[in-house]
Amino acid sequence: MKRKWMSALGTLVIGFGIISGNGAAMAEEKHKDVVNVSHRGASGYAPEHTITSYQMGEKMHGDYIEIDLQMTKDGQLIAMHDETLDRTTNGSGKVKDYTLNEIKQLDAGSWFNEKYPQYANQEYVGLKVPTLEEVFSRFGKNAHYYIETKSPDVYPGMEEELLRLVNKYGINKDTLLVQSFSSLSLLKIKDLDPSVKLIQLLSYKAHAVITDSEIESIKKYAIGVGPNHNYLDKEYVQKVVNSGLQLHPYTVNDKERMKQLIDWGVTGMFTNFPDLLRGVLKGR
Repeated sequence: MKRKWMSALGTLVIGFGIISGNGAAMAEEKHKDVVNVSHRGASGYAPEHTITSYQMGEKMHGDYIEIDLQMTKDGQLIAMHDETLDRTTNGSGKVKDYTLNEIKQLDAGSWFNEKYPQYANQEYVGLKVPTLEEVFSRFGKNAHYYIETKSPDVYPGMEEELLRLVNKYGINKDTLLVQSFSSLSLLKIKDLDPSVKLIQLLSYKAHAVITDSEIESIKKYAIGVGPNHNYLDKEYVQKVVNSGLQLHPYTVNDKERMKQLIDWGVTGMFTNFPDLLRGVLKGR
């Protein structure tokens, strides 16, 4: 009798293990197409838009390296979010008023240690602002790049220089996305190279609403949209995704919000903590 009871218990345990394993597999399957974008690299842990931050994002299994572009006085594309140097370097003034050589003299890491002492690292002191060319050279042609351009009015020629470098380094356009708040910039890229996949960034200051006509207009040149996650609701997410557009909201750093957005149906999201999103996607 005892032997039969033990046998039944063993069968139950094995069966539970199979169900649990299948449940985890199903959860991972459900989320496998949700894109994990390392926002400015793993910028929650390291100075944004530095090679160190991008490397950390890769190690944390971010699917894409996100790069904001600015252009120097001598026409070089660098990785930096702001139009000014003040926030993320020890310099000041507008990027476009400085040459690349002048910007390379700046410290792009120490500010992070001061602002985020819980993640401070002495190795961040003295980090340099990378050029887009340096990023391409370091991570190679098959890395997944998610690159943001600015308004053509701010940086004339940015789109041409971006595409020149993409072609120079043989960047795989299947793993390249270009985003912008400027539809003019995206339309310019589409005209120069229709094979590049585009994402329209959207800015809202209140509850996000998107009309059918807006969706149809965006679909003529872009494969997706990127709104601020703070203004999204389930109806908005499902309307966009059901239209056939991808939806990659920015910038989501809270685990419960990540889960909610995934349940609503987003196809990806930006985060400063790609390891956190990876854990959510794997059901941890």
